[in-house]
Amino acid sequence: MSDMTESEAWELDELLTKTTPETDPGVEGPFIKHRNMMVILDNLSAEYLASKILETKLSPTEIISNMIRKELSLAEIAHP
Repeated sequence: MSDMTESEAWELDELLTKTTPETDPGVEGPFIKHRNMMVILDNLSAEYLASKILETKLSPTEIISNMIRKELSLAEIAHP
């Protein structure tokens, strides 16, 4: 795909600025699917996660993912 010319870029900008995109509320995109996976933590879990964030400088998602992977690897060792 070639780059747009300056005039094509201005035309596209004008089109997107002046028109409202049409969406289908029946179609779920990746952000909606992830929103539906949200979980509320109890105070102990939230405090533990907050301390791990400060200690490791990782995001909550990375910390939880690491915990799950560790749990799965331990389960694999215990039940081969």
